[in-house]
Amino acid sequence: MTNINTVLGPIESSKLGFTLSHEHICNGFGGSPFTFPEFLDREATLKRAVIDLSEAKSEGLHTIMDVAPHDQGRDIKLQQEVSKRSGVNIITCTGTWLDVPRFFDGLHPNKIADLYMREIEEGIEGTAVKASIIKVASDKGGVKPKEELVLRAAARASKSTGIPIMTHTWAPDRIGEEQVRILQEENLDMGLVCIGHSNDTTDIKYLTGLLDQGVWLGMDRHPGGGLGTPLWEERTKIIKSLIELGWGHRIMLAHDWDSSIGLHPSEFRAQREAYNPDNYLFITRKVLPYLKNLGATETDIKKLTVHNPQKYLEGTR
Repeated sequence: MTNINTVLGPIESSKLGFTLSHEHICNGFGGSPFTFPEFLDREATLKRAVIDLSEAKSEGLHTIMDVAPHDQGRDIKLQQEVSKRSGVNIITCTGTWLDVPRFFDGLHPNKIADLYMREIEEGIEGTAVKASIIKVASDKGGVKPKEELVLRAAARASKSTGIPIMTHTWAPDRIGEEQVRILQEENLDMGLVCIGHSNDTTDIKYLTGLLDQGVWLGMDRHPGGGLGTPLWEERTKIIKSLIELGWGHRIMLAHDWDSSIGLHPSEFRAQREAYNPDNYLFITRKVLPYLKNLGATETDIKKLTVHNPQKYLEGTR
């Protein structure tokens, strides 16, 4: 078995159990947990995250991948404390989200790759916690030059370490295709790549076209329905269609949820929670039963929630 680094140390991949592949304990911006601590109510967020994840653990959740890197408010010590108190394994990331530092301009991809590799091989934020995922991001309007630089750096760090890449993308604009093209130009094994937020579209040809390139698909925005994207029932039907087409072994599930308190305006948070009162349990309580009603088997479910995340993190097929 392969050892996978969590915020509390390495564990055997066989012990990861039911895993959500794209979540957050909290969100923010680069340096926000330390430079502007009043931006996020850290103690309230800690309390809320422990409650949320403890409840999820009681209903079968074992592990989450927290894919907030340095420019998205990553707080390693907070992740450690939440993991200790809730009993849920938290796997953290290196890489860069959409707020690419302007000082990356003009740097060689190898220089940025070295930064990511240090967080994989030595530790993050002065701790011994090591990243097991590299996060990258591109959104509406295509891959920007800075984002391409990050993608190339991530590919080089992945090739050197064997650590997989998780992307943020905007599926309605087929951004995953651009990401794949750039990563292929770097001669990266596509089995180390998960194209995230792929359930923001119901374009089955786009999704199967990505799968044909060898990547994983992160069907990881539940319950969905915002920004004109599909409702959760439509998203679930697409998952079932992909299973019927023989792709159940290359899909992972998550919510893209967070337990941040103080980050969002109170009205926004209230609307968000009214739409998803189940937080990290929406998939367990809503999506999986609906998938079963559509004809998915227990074997299908276990692939999506246990076997596939384990293989992705191991770098195996």
